[in-house]
Amino acid sequence: MSSLETQFLGLSLKNPLFLASGIQGVTKANLEEVCKNGAGAVICKSLTLEERKGHETPIMVETNGGFLNAVGYSNPGIDAGLEEFNGWNKLESFVLSITAKSANEYGVLAEKISNKIKSGMRVDALEIVLSCPHTPEYGLMAGQQTPENAKEIIIQIRKHLPALNLIVKISPGVPGEVETAKAIENAGANAIDVGNTLGPGMVIDIERHAPVLGFGRGGLSGPALKPITMRCVYDIYKAVKIPIIGCGGVTYGADAIEYLQAGASAVAIGTAVHYRGTNVFKKVAKEMENWLKEHNYSSVKEILGIAHK
Repeated sequence: MSSLETQFLGLSLKNPLFLASGIQGVTKANLEEVCKNGAGAVICKSLTLEERKGHETPIMVETNGGFLNAVGYSNPGIDAGLEEFNGWNKLESFVLSITAKSANEYGVLAEKISNKIKSGMRVDALEIVLSCPHTPEYGLMAGQQTPENAKEIIIQIRKHLPALNLIVKISPGVPGEVETAKAIENAGANAIDVGNTLGPGMVIDIERHAPVLGFGRGGLSGPALKPITMRCVYDIYKAVKIPIIGCGGVTYGADAIEYLQAGASAVAIGTAVHYRGTNVFKKVAKEMENWLKEHNYSSVKEILGIAHK
């Protein structure tokens, strides 16, 4: 019997499949449902310091090989979000996700999270999103993915959360991602999530003579993104020692196997929830098990990074 059991940042996971942030992670009940449908870990929708309405609708449009989205970080804000996700008691790991406008604001978020953890809230890891391509003042539009800015953000967070696992989410579409990954590792992060949506891109409604998305432009997700993210995972694996989450176009078990061979220790699933339903995690896990068995591997650990050999 081939095993998908995985150790990731000291966490014991039934499989290396994460729910990507921003996908069905709005409430604790949403995340619990995803766990029932086979995910090994879940990442909530990213929280900001204040409540955000996000971009005007429409915020998503299907295109060749995926979707463009411009959600704009709609969320209830960190205080309400921490209350919503408090009391997590599932076997599956819970990852809190945050984003902010500046290093100092990240520090404020970290202090609030620290206080909540001290009062008993369970947070298995914290995802720091530096990579959104379509929200002014955040991520790529704020220049947060440079090695210097990424390092300063991690330093500010570590002042309040010295021991919590930190996962930094970067974009596959920005040159210099390897140098940024090195800076993230040197600054004290525990893992790298590669990556976010790619872009920004645009779809025009030729009858209205205008962009479809309310914000005009958005980030590309889905199968079309996978080859670019795969190359980033492959290159970053050679440059750092901390584990990597591969995120982009994981739809079938073969996609997850490919990321593991490139060097990812885990993979995150997002757009495939639309294509294959919430139980996509069970489907992908079964497909991975079948592949491992057919190729005489007893565990996923045996294939991690083998594309480099």
